[in-house]
Amino acid sequence: MDHKKIIDNLSDNVEIFITLLHNKSKTEYLWKPESQKWCLLEIICHLYDEEREDFRARVKCTLETPGQHPPPINPVGWVTDRKYIDQDYELMVNKFLNERRNSSKWLNSLKNPLWKNSYEHPKLGVLTAEHFLVNWLAHDIFHFRQIIRLQFQYLKFTSGNDLSYAGTW
Repeated sequence: MDHKKIIDNLSDNVEIFITLLHNKSKTEYLWKPESQKWCLLEIICHLYDEEREDFRARVKCTLETPGQHPPPINPVGWVTDRKYIDQDYELMVNKFLNERRNSSKWLNSLKNPLWKNSYEHPKLGVLTAEHFLVNWLAHDIFHFRQIIRLQFQYLKFTSGNDLSYAGTW
């Protein structure tokens, strides 16, 4: 596995997130296709928390203290507990991007990391630092898809046009 390529992709994704998330009106970043779905503001708050408290923390914990469980997380609960919908959109975008840059700097500073270091998760079994690194990148890709789908739905909603000519989703 090419760990450097994954780290480079995580770094490069800053530009993709900038393109996808900047220059949005309040109407656009608060819009939801359904009440139980997340808007752009909730997605960016989620990305910010996941950056710090999930992926970076889990890679770091597994590399530095193998066998030790990382702190618990509650991504679904955070949406309401941390009042994502009340946050400042541009501030949260910038906070997330700064955290990603910090993550990239940290990942690039690692000297001969032991990617096979692991701990035993009670339900998921053995989880390695490498597993968290790869899933970190997969998490970005998942949210790219989510954001793009949300933007497509918003365009369809605001334009009132049938968008099937563009292709089927």
